[in-house]
Formats: sequence, C-alpha cells, structure tokens
Amino acid sequence: LAQGFFVSIEVRFVWSAHPWTMAKVCIFSAEAYSRRSFAPLVEAFECQLIPEACSPSTAPLCRGYDVACLFMSDDCTREVVKIFKECGVKLIALRCHQSDRVDREACAEFGIPIVNVPKYSEHAIAEQALALAMCLNRRIHRAYNRVREGNFTLNGLIGMDFYGRTCGIVGTGRIGMAAARIFKGLGMTVLAYDPVPKADFTDVVTYVRFEELLAKSDVISLHCKLTNTTRHMISAGALNKMKKGVILVNVSRGGLIHVPSLMKFIQTGHIGAAGLDVYEEEPDYPLYTHDLSVLQDDERMKHWDEQYAKLRALPNILCTPNSAFLTHEACEDISEVTVQSIREMESGKPLTNVLELSW
Repeated sequence: LAQGFFVSIEVRFVWSAHPWTMAKVCIFSAEAYSRRSFAPLVEAFECQLIPEACSPSTAPLCRGYDVACLFMSDDCTREVVKIFKECGVKLIALRCHQSDRVDREACAEFGIPIVNVPKYSEHAIAEQALALAMCLNRRIHRAYNRVREGNFTLNGLIGMDFYGRTCGIVGTGRIGMAAARIFKGLGMTVLAYDPVPKADFTDVVTYVRFEELLAKSDVISLHCKLTNTTRHMISAGALNKMKKGVILVNVSRGGLIHVPSLMKFIQTGHIGAAGLDVYEEEPDYPLYTHDLSVLQDDERMKHWDEQYAKLRALPNILCTPNSAFLTHEACEDISEVTVQSIREMESGKPLTNVLELSW
C-alpha cells in the first residue's frame, strides 16, 4: 500500500455516531496521539481514520468520501489532488494553518476547495518558545543526561538570569504577542520588530529596527510567516549582528533560518544556543512525524539528512519535532474549526476558512 517510511496497516477505523446520511470524512495521519482530539469529528460525521500519511499510494483510500482531512505532513501534490477528484472528494480540510504541501493550482483546476485552521492556541506555541529558551539557558537537557549516568558535576551548566535581560520578538501576530507577554512576565525588557507595528501593544514591547533588535537581545524568538521576504532572514549577515552568546529560538517556519550559517556561528561560539521546533528541509523531506529508528540501516540511510544530523549533534542545539502546537487545547481548537468548515460544506454555506486557489 505504501512505500518508504509508510508501513502498510491493514486495520482501519470507520466510526460513525449517527446512522443517517451525513458527510463522510477520510482522516489521514490519524496517529494514536491525536485520536482523542478527533472526538468532535467522529461525533459529527462518518469518519475513516487512516494512520498513514496521505500520498499517491494512500490517497485512493478516500474513494466514496466527501472530505479528505489532511495534516501538515501529508502530501497534496497535483497527483494526489487528481486522485481526490476521481474519488469524489468535494473538500480538502487541513488540520493545520500552513498549506505549503498543497498544490493550489491543481485544486483550482479540479475544482476542490481547501480550508485550513487559521488559528489555534497561540499560547501553546509561545510557551514552547519559552521552554526551549529556558532549557538551553540552564542546560537542562545536558544536566538531565549527566544525572542519568551518575555524573553530578556542574562544569558547563552555568546559565544567566532572564530577569533584567532583553528578549527580541520578531513578528507580533497572535503568537508573537503571546510570547512577548510571557517573556515580559519574567522581568525581561522586550523589544519587537514587525513591518506593521501594533499601536495597542506598546505597553508590552518597544518596537525597534530589525538590526537594533539583533544587536541588543539576549534571547531572540521568531514568530513570523515564511515569505519571499522572510526566507533566510536569519543568515550570516543577521547572525553576525547578534549579541555574542544570544539564544535563538524558532517555533515558526524552518526556512526563516539559513541552517549552514547557523551551524557556522554556533561552532564559532558567537551564537550561544538555538532551539528549533522546525527545520528548513522539512516540507520536502519526510522527517517529522515518522519513526526512523524502526528502519533497517540500509533503508534508513536512503532518508539520511547529513545536515540535520550534524545540527542535532551540536551540544547547544535543541530540536523538537514540530510539536510546539501539541497541547490538548490546541488540538481541540483544530477539531472544532474543522467541524465548522465541514458543516458549512454540508449546508452549502460560504466557507469561512477557505484558502485562495490562485496565487
């Protein structure tokens, strides 16, 4: 059924809380950790839960279903969209905000609208930014490993008080604002950069030029979209302008950072540490949400990412698997918005969260 990472699973789950006609929803990447959050979908519609990710080999499983419900790691290329059309899919519902993996031109060609979840718990992602920064500052990940091995020495574990230091927030949307409030609550001075400053947010942050934020911040947390303008906004030039020893956190989009430059500045000691919940090659590389440890060596090497392996090996780099959103509250928000979108499709109402199909 599936190739590469995707292990064929014969048992599928078809749940329906109601016997009468209703929208049929095919949910891809329905992994065990997320089943609890699917309760609103299962109660509202007839659902097929497919553990595998969506791909050209698994897309035909949605035959006879009205909605293909996809997650951030699912493929939605032109080939997949064409299969959806042949299977009778009327709506593609993304259980996430980003739509990088969706071929919008193909969706327009085949007449399948796309909806996403434009917002969910901003606190979840903002709190992950704090967690990464705190862990790196106090070397908690390293101390944990030492103590497990019976090593109780303190060398190399010294950090700094966040109180009285300066935090730079790049992007003051909902998540950036939530992060700013958290770091402000620690007693930090919070600087912010955003092309469109928020006049009603100046009681929390001081808006400055991007270069000034880089030069003055002890902690920098990225909270902006990936666009042609922001891609690699953190490259050699920006890294060189940062304060020596700065802690850099990215819980937004991997492409904001030029990874080879980051590795160079980490190795020279100019950048003190980096906490990364995202990785630039992630959209085109089936990395996150998959377990590589179960593969045989020869199969695993086919998917080896040398750059990411070197990045993760650095002692002052802390990587998490795109899990910043992963709280019960955020998952519940995602399900509720997805149910709303499918209800709108059922009733023929305008789709509130529809994505533009033309670029």
